[in-house]
Amino acid sequence: MKHRTQIYLGSLILVALMTGLDQWTKWAVSAHMVPGQSIVVIPGFFELTYLQNTGAGFSIFEGYGKLFFAILTIIAMAVMIWAYLKSRRAGLQMSLALIFAGALGNFIDRMVLGYVVDFFHFYIFGWSFPVFNIADICITLGFVFLVIDMLREEHDQRKAVNAS
Repeated sequence: MKHRTQIYLGSLILVALMTGLDQWTKWAVSAHMVPGQSIVVIPGFFELTYLQNTGAGFSIFEGYGKLFFAILTIIAMAVMIWAYLKSRRAGLQMSLALIFAGALGNFIDRMVLGYVVDFFHFYIFGWSFPVFNIADICITLGFVFLVIDMLREEHDQRKAVNAS
């Protein structure tokens, strides 16, 4: 039981820290830049570009409105909480906590501002990568860790079957 409590506490701290960092960086960008403004950090590679994204990740579903995203996000967050509570695997729980933090950060923006503040803008081999934020990083890393955890679980199950 002590281990489970530590995982729960760690997950809550992770969600609070990442959501706080996300909101703080978005506040800093919107307080010191105007929409559309770019600040070159590393020429030809990285800029801070303040965008107000009314769509989802990488601006998909642009113009679907606040209610659509509110319902979608609440359902997704409820499913994440259910899966988190059902799981006994720390890796899965921490992955879900990261995804939840990202979803919460962007949800706060959509509900309060009506758009998501994006600002990290990279150019990879001359190609402009879509502008994103800390919440998007949390969601992406959470999914990467989720896939790794699932592959590890599958490997452990196959190993157990082969050993018997």
